Amino acid sequence: MKLVTAIIKPFKMDDVRSALSDIGVQGITVTEVKGFGRQRGHTELYRGAEYVVDFLPKLKLEIAVAEAQLEATIDAIINSASTGKIGDGKIFVSELEQVIRIRTGETGEEAV
Repeated sequence: MKLVTAIIKPFKMDDVRSALSDIGVQGITVTEVKGFGRQRGHTELYRGAEYVVDFLPKLKLEIAVAEAQLEATIDAIINSASTGKIGDGKIFVSELEQVIRIRTGETGEEAV
């Protein structure tokens, strides 16, 4: 099993959720986060004063998937979250040692 962590632009969430649902992904955890990468934030004008926004709002998605569903999940995120502009985000894939459903005690892929 793998844990897919994706950082995306907030306005792309509905597209990503729909794409993941279409391929059979059943659960997603979403967290509102702030950060920056190569874009290093940007300058905004507010009431005539310029100020630098260092940390941009993003969404962090965490998705536990079986090995067989990994590539489809990654492709769905890339295709639905991409705008072709800087700041589209990143996808991280890590190994999941164990998954347990609290309610039933199921483990592994059955727990997802």
